[in-house]
Amino acid sequence: MTSTDMPLATTRAARLQPLAMIGMVMLLGFFFANVEIQIEGGHGWATSLPTWRIEHHWLLDIFWGSRPMTGYHAWVFPFMALFFHFPLIFSWRWSWKLEARVMACIMIFWLTEDFLWFVCNPTFGLAKFAPEFIPWHIHWLWIAPVDYWTMSAAAVLLMGWSYWERRLPVRS
Repeated sequence: MTSTDMPLATTRAARLQPLAMIGMVMLLGFFFANVEIQIEGGHGWATSLPTWRIEHHWLLDIFWGSRPMTGYHAWVFPFMALFFHFPLIFSWRWSWKLEARVMACIMIFWLTEDFLWFVCNPTFGLAKFAPEFIPWHIHWLWIAPVDYWTMSAAAVLLMGWSYWERRLPVRS
């Protein structure tokens, strides 16, 4: 059944699904930001946690935005990736488009979580969302870390492609 064969209510609901999903991912980001505020307080990027740290390595410059790798992040990032892949295992469905959607959701989650960590954190707030107050976000472009721009663009492209349907011309 194509989207043109579906009743109007179904196609309207199908159009709302991506917005509802993104809203839920952002809500998860809000909750996790608050969990991290309780864990880290005003000391971001696990600077005061009892965990190992690798401060400098050329691979960190390429894959990690020059930020230190910590034991905390080494566990929490794959945990979240597995968490977002769970629906694919639960439903026993996988495709490249579903994988793109999951990856976009992971990016939206981390962008939301990171930004809200600053906004909701009493030590920072929006007024201190700037490079002079956030030494672990090393590269900035305009008003935000470069990661925010690159991950936003990648998330939009992946999400858009994951919902894109090729429409074939109707033959009469």
